[in-house]
Amino acid sequence: MPKYNYPRRTWKYSCDFKVNAIQLSYVVGVTIKSVGEKLDIHSFMLSRWRKEYREGSIVAGQSKAKKVLTKEQQQLGRESKQLKEELYILKKWLLRLV
Repeated sequence: MPKYNYPRRTWKYSCDFKVNAIQLSYVVGVTIKSVGEKLDIHSFMLSRWRKEYREGSIVAGQSKAKKVLTKEQQQLGRESKQLKEELYILKKWLLRLV
């Protein structure tokens, strides 16, 4: 394997490029591999982008998609954390009795 004297370059793609690639991959009769070859990206990367697109991480027209939690979701997260701590304490107490 050759030794590199310079750092390898990492490409950064815009969200618009990713969305266009994803939409091309959803065309009937077109494979992910063929889209990847045409756009010079690895098919695994395109598959990962498709997953992120389904989850809402990639949105067209935004440079970075931010995960915004509503106040209700934040409250549920705090309650969940508190309940987990209480459960941990109860389990610890139960082990002392046994």
